[in-house]
Amino acid sequence: MTTFDTLISPDELVAALKSGKPLLVLDCSFELTDAQAGQRSYEGGHIPGARYVHLDEVLSAEKTGRNGRHPLPNRETFAATMAQVGLDADTQVVAYDNAGGMYAARLWWMLRWAGHAAVAVLDGGIAAWKAAGNALGHDTPSALPQGSFRLKPSLVAMVSYDEVKANIDRQDRLVLDARAPDRFRGENETMDPIGGHIPGARNRLFKDNLGSDGRFKSPAQLREEFDAITACLPAAQLINQCGSGVTACHNLLAMEIAGLRGAALYPGSWSEWSAQPGAPIATGAA
Repeated sequence: MTTFDTLISPDELVAALKSGKPLLVLDCSFELTDAQAGQRSYEGGHIPGARYVHLDEVLSAEKTGRNGRHPLPNRETFAATMAQVGLDADTQVVAYDNAGGMYAARLWWMLRWAGHAAVAVLDGGIAAWKAAGNALGHDTPSALPQGSFRLKPSLVAMVSYDEVKANIDRQDRLVLDARAPDRFRGENETMDPIGGHIPGARNRLFKDNLGSDGRFKSPAQLREEFDAITACLPAAQLINQCGSGVTACHNLLAMEIAGLRGAALYPGSWSEWSAQPGAPIATGAA
């Protein structure tokens, strides 16, 4: 079976399921305003054999009030959790959700953070799966045997609050903010106590990575759009953030599809930044 490390189509997933090769399908459906909506969505119908992964319970650590709304768990803890789910070193992982890859991309990035390269997002998510005429499952599959996966060197880059703050003066790297334009401007903020953006950041709404069919745009179109925002800066000079480190991963996936490899994630993102005393904040379109 071909290794998939960015996207997989519904047809390719059907073929992978029939291949008999090690495959782990994980449903990451979620809603930020209703923490149990993803579980209900999964129970209402999921890709047969898929297991549910909860954003708050599996893909995030405990909140302290200063570390953002979805802080990353300890790498070792996350790797052990994935092994408990059934992940082996040679397993192909497919992540999907009910929100255009918004949450599946977080799992994609985190598994790469743990050193696992064979992970892909189902292009178009559960909607594309159903549109292709594929069946849904409704039973929770039995637990898999403990997997053999162990933590490996990270395949991704990340930066801390202190590094992003120091960059404001140096301007060595460009910050891309994946939130909606009104929140970037400091308007209509509903998720975090303070509105605005990191000074010097530019806005790239994650939903702009998708076409009208809910699937990712072509590599060439994505490359053109990111280059227009970044003035063709190398990916290694780019930092991605959002509200809480989730939708920024969607931009990172889109950049990977476009051949822009090596950009960093600021995991704490705006929810961590705005909680720090004295953190500089900008408002407006730029």
